[in-house]
Amino acid sequence: MLDKEVYNQLFKPSFSKKTQVTFWDGSVKEYGETSGDPAFKIIFHEKIPVKELMNNASLALGEAYMEKRLEIEGDLQELIYDVYNQAEGFFHNKNFKKWLPKEKHTKKQSQSDIHSHYDLGNDFYELWLDPTLTYSCAYFATPEDTLEQAQINKVHHILDKLFIQPGETLLDIGCGWGTLILIAAKEYGVKASGITLSEEQYHHIQAIIEKEHLEDQVSVRLMDYRDLKGEAYDHITSVGMFEHVGSENLQEYFNVIEKNLTAKGTALIHGISRQQGGAKNAWINKYIFPGGYVPGVTELVSHMTENHLQLLDLESLRRDYQLTLEHWTKNFQGVKDQVLAQKDETFYRMWDLYLQACAASFQASNIDVIQYLLVHPNNNEIPMHRK
Repeated sequence: MLDKEVYNQLFKPSFSKKTQVTFWDGSVKEYGETSGDPAFKIIFHEKIPVKELMNNASLALGEAYMEKRLEIEGDLQELIYDVYNQAEGFFHNKNFKKWLPKEKHTKKQSQSDIHSHYDLGNDFYELWLDPTLTYSCAYFATPEDTLEQAQINKVHHILDKLFIQPGETLLDIGCGWGTLILIAAKEYGVKASGITLSEEQYHHIQAIIEKEHLEDQVSVRLMDYRDLKGEAYDHITSVGMFEHVGSENLQEYFNVIEKNLTAKGTALIHGISRQQGGAKNAWINKYIFPGGYVPGVTELVSHMTENHLQLLDLESLRRDYQLTLEHWTKNFQGVKDQVLAQKDETFYRMWDLYLQACAASFQASNIDVIQYLLVHPNNNEIPMHRK
């Protein structure tokens, strides 16, 4: 009975839509709206120890879902969205998230963290990303854009904000599979360089450079951003990178940008931020992004200005990331058999939960993705307005 009361405390404030919970002993209880059919059904095949729920409910429930100790009937993204919208739901209730991961971000640990996520294999990401292999928020000029078009839109949106001129230099910190630096070189006429800690990404880009004979225009290095030593680029980009550096290294991260940007240069920093302040998630940190930390907007701006950088433009792409993740989810579910052939069912359920939970988090404004345009003080050379 005591166990059931803890579950009741967990679920009672967590749902507005009617949600039916079937417990491990066959008993059934409903939460949320009292009329109509249940929008969601949660079925426990076995009991999750109360201690695990009290320690961190999202971690305990996420692990149980991965391992098929619980099943969910209904739209998983919408269920998580519903919980995010409840002020006392278990995502927000401090009684159910007492433990949060402690991590370090030494160069060795950062390399290990990146390897664990981005080096799952290019063949894995090729299954469900668009043909550009872009693994960050797309930019939908219209909701009808294909994912590939929206990812190309995003690259142009970033490069256009930088006011790039042919013959200039560009550095991309955390360059992914290289789409941005390749477009910058081929379509904007700049000399583009990328750095990454992912060996899979490095070899992928290097193969394209050699195949397309771009050695004079594009380069990629396998290195940590902290090893950049005042190389003076006209433009710097960093997309989906600062979420990996850790709160303790944000000051150094922006210092590296400041030290490597020319006096009249521009930098466009794009990443997941929280308007409510910085946060981490125990389940995502343990299973998806080791060492991950989502900074708060004021925290980021403070580090920018403390490094003598001026913020010219801030733009939220929150709804674009929700739509991006919904595309990824559809693609991922469409290749379930191939994923199972490469990995296993626990891995598939883990990634399916990750993609849908992130979509719900953006949908609920729990997290945001923001582009920050930065320059040195007294830079009066660029146009006055974004257009």
